[in-house]
Amino acid sequence: MDQVTLSRRTLLLASTAGALCAATDLGAAPAATPVTPELVAAAKKEGKVVWYTSVDLPVAEKVGKAFEAKYPGIDVKVERTGAERVFQRIGQEYAAKIHAVDAVNSSDASHFIVWKRDGILAPFVPEDVAKNYPTEQCDPDGMFASWRASLSVIAYNTKLVKPEEAPKSFKDLLDPKWSGKMVKAHPSYSGTILTATFQIARDLGWGYLEALSKQKIMQVQSSTEPPKKLGLGERAVMADGNEYNLFQMKDKGEPVEIVYPTEGTPLVVGPSGIMKDAPNPNAARLFHAFCFTVECQQLLVDVGGLRSFHKLVKEKAGRTPLSKIKLMKEDPVSVDKQVEEIKAHYTRLFKV
Repeated sequence: MDQVTLSRRTLLLASTAGALCAATDLGAAPAATPVTPELVAAAKKEGKVVWYTSVDLPVAEKVGKAFEAKYPGIDVKVERTGAERVFQRIGQEYAAKIHAVDAVNSSDASHFIVWKRDGILAPFVPEDVAKNYPTEQCDPDGMFASWRASLSVIAYNTKLVKPEEAPKSFKDLLDPKWSGKMVKAHPSYSGTILTATFQIARDLGWGYLEALSKQKIMQVQSSTEPPKKLGLGERAVMADGNEYNLFQMKDKGEPVEIVYPTEGTPLVVGPSGIMKDAPNPNAARLFHAFCFTVECQQLLVDVGGLRSFHKLVKEKAGRTPLSKIKLMKEDPVSVDKQVEEIKAHYTRLFKV
């Protein structure tokens, strides 16, 4: 399958009216695989699954605990770090012929283009993916599917900024009044921010980011850090960072408010897959299947603050649905081609 086809058919925001994976031609994808007693028994014999992920650690741990509760006797070893670190680690391990990881999730969808191209993913289509996910969220060859989605948003501390004075757009962040009062994350660490940086540079131009870099911004690494700095009052405004941490914080009553920029909000899709050389292949398949169930997906939404493409999952009350938000478009194929250029250009502007 060529890269142009991939960019059209996968990793794009889906309409709930779209065709489901089971109703389409999935190329060389295997038939959907149900969870059978035999698969569970084989997974329990292996006794563990090693999961590399870039989702926030508390969310990853909740997913792991939910799986362990459903399948006692199988331990989930969560290895959480930034998406770019996940990518580097797998590259280094496979170059050294070390096969430690069973299942992988990344907030940088372009990673799965590379892993698929390198032949290190295993085809596996869970029943839930075939029955309940839109076509464009399923790899045509069954190598991965969109496990989660999130947004990179603007936000502000409600104790430090009045709603009527808060920024409403990316352009508003260039106002001199925000100089020295903002925090943002870095694309060399975070897949979410790499994706967001690509979309902003494409839609608004690098000139916008150059102007933003002159605003004396606090530079952090992960997309999970700006919301935390905001909640602590270390900065009044968040120039980028993930939406789901802010949802978690708002649910706890912390003084943060989300802004969906008028120019459009970067959409970040986080696929998941399993490795061809997984040391625990049956546990990997069972865990992968669990991750796409309505049970796990509703957990991601309700507790994790993430977005789901599962047709049976319900949005949490009080949150703005994706259909009501103007979104920038994902393009993982272009990110894959430009990744080093994006990181280098950004680093030249935002000197740490």
